[in-house]
Amino acid sequence: MTTESFTSPEGRRLAFRRTAPGTGKPTFVWLSGFKSDMSGGKAMAVEAWAAAQGCGALLFDYSGHGQSGGRFEDGTISAWRADALAAIDAQTDGPLVLVGSSMGGWMALLAALARLERVKGLVLIAPAPDFTETLMWPEFSPEEQTEIMQEGFTMRPSAYGEPYPITRALIEDGRRWSLMDGEIAFAGPVRILQGMQDADVPWGHALALAAALTTPDLVLQLIKDGDHRLSRDEDITRLLAACAEMAAL
Repeated sequence: MTTESFTSPEGRRLAFRRTAPGTGKPTFVWLSGFKSDMSGGKAMAVEAWAAAQGCGALLFDYSGHGQSGGRFEDGTISAWRADALAAIDAQTDGPLVLVGSSMGGWMALLAALARLERVKGLVLIAPAPDFTETLMWPEFSPEEQTEIMQEGFTMRPSAYGEPYPITRALIEDGRRWSLMDGEIAFAGPVRILQGMQDADVPWGHALALAAALTTPDLVLQLIKDGDHRLSRDEDITRLLAACAEMAAL
């Protein structure tokens, strides 16, 4: 499938891949994680599965990620939320199922709340709503927290590549979009996959999210030997089974 790009209302060039849905079928929108992009194995699996089922698929990269324009260090939760809504509004029609991984789980929730009339269901993999404040900020030493506040950023080591900047703007802006301090009013079906060996998002975070969501149709799968990525063959099978549930509703 060809990767294309469009310019968002905010003037950012966003790369995307799109498959149109068959009549009456939903479009599955993939929302990537922090510093991830649409070329990952889970995204590709959802895209291929959706095409085989006659469903639509939309994959895209946030600004500063993958093949989209912009610098990662200029990104904030506000900007990436706007990117997600721009891609949804410009590149999809009809009912949607949002599939979000890690930070993409936060993006999926924010997008669903902004487009309640279109989003029929959510599939969340190791979802990380509020991660900037509740998961990331407490991990920084007092010295690193001071560096962020005084210098505007600190470099964070990564288990997946080179160190990367965490900015004051990212941390402060993230607080604007906190969801976990109250009810999350989404009535559609939700499926959550969470590894219990996840070193980035503790499985208790998924339990708290499940409690905050108001929908009665929520299934949380705790995968005892699963890590944060949940990208093994058996994890992909679970992911696609959750997508199939959504397509059948």
